[in-house]
Amino acid sequence: MVFMAFSATAINYIDRANLGVAAPYIAKDLNLSPEATGALLGAFFWTYAAFQLPSGWFIDKVGARIAYAVAVVWWSLFTAATALSRGFGSLFGMRLLLGIGEAPAYPTNAKIVAEWFPRRERAFATSIFDSGNRVGTALSLPIVSAIIAQFGWRASFVITGLLGFVWTFFWLKIYRPPAEHPSVTAEEKAYIESDRLQSKPVAEGETVRWRDLFRYRTIWGMMLGFFCLNFVIYFFSTWFPTYLIKARGFDLKQMGLVGMIPALVAVFGGYLGGYVSDRLVRSGMRLSLARKIPLVGGMFLSSSIGLAVLVESTTAAIALMSLSYASLSFAAASIWALPADVAPTKDHVGSIGGIQNFASNLAGVCITTFVGVMLARTGGFVVPLVVAGGFSLLGAFSYLVIVPEIKPLEYRPRKAS
Repeated sequence: MVFMAFSATAINYIDRANLGVAAPYIAKDLNLSPEATGALLGAFFWTYAAFQLPSGWFIDKVGARIAYAVAVVWWSLFTAATALSRGFGSLFGMRLLLGIGEAPAYPTNAKIVAEWFPRRERAFATSIFDSGNRVGTALSLPIVSAIIAQFGWRASFVITGLLGFVWTFFWLKIYRPPAEHPSVTAEEKAYIESDRLQSKPVAEGETVRWRDLFRYRTIWGMMLGFFCLNFVIYFFSTWFPTYLIKARGFDLKQMGLVGMIPALVAVFGGYLGGYVSDRLVRSGMRLSLARKIPLVGGMFLSSSIGLAVLVESTTAAIALMSLSYASLSFAAASIWALPADVAPTKDHVGSIGGIQNFASNLAGVCITTFVGVMLARTGGFVVPLVVAGGFSLLGAFSYLVIVPEIKPLEYRPRKAS
């Protein structure tokens, strides 16, 4: 089940990152300015962020099986349809529609892990599906570059769009929740349920409603911390290929090969982060501390992206970028374990995942637009990379200070006015 989540995430990031790879060639073909290119790269995140909120609710209502199938078919259709674009307006519209379809992916992944794994194994399971992010980003560089070189940028969208339809066929045949899956034994079900934490029982008729989730400091701290992480991480799936070409003088072949390195290193950073967090939980450490150590440490180290502007060596710059990306992945495994850790019931996991992902993907709008504006005004990447390093430090502060003890949220009745 976690491999299906991993493969969907990889396809998800290939389909969203292909524009970043193709951007220099689309800009040349359609005569687009840096500001227009930045707007196109950011268009996806407007709808992707906005639809996180209804997506989380939708996933909790219909379940992971139906939600994921609908999402993948939707985003695959509009990935392929991007090839029909003839100018800025149509490209912008296709990216908006793509964002709607991809919105349920990560909250559904969190739901799958909550359903299929005990708490002491969730961070590593999360690191597996989350590594699809890095694998998809890494694969998009050589795959899309090769397709563009051979067939042009339009073909790259058609070919990558077809991947999701194949995945959906297998998903509908394979996926069921543990309680309904014919191959899951009673012992396996008991193991999955063995270490679940529950909030204090509430009186009949009392519940934590969806809108009540915004009353908790934990939720706001998670939102800010994840915003900071994605402000940095989305640089790699949007402007990084342009950075390699414009700032480091790479050609298409070099970009496809060397550009993979930070994302591939980040895959192992994510696995290590998940392993460390779960290892700390199994050792008897408090859950809050076991999650915060990789969260805070990973976010702090990811600020190394800001140092890339100080080195002339391309090798040193790629090394710093790789450290930053790997550190972000190290933290991300625990970030996506948090919705299940703090959810008051299993019916809140998708909703909390959608809420934190809503905030995190506003960062996609910010980083893509900000870099485009800075390129037009300064002609370089110095300011964007330094600012990204600053957001890494802010994210470390958020998880260290703003997020209180990590535990299931408790019912909090409203005070009478």
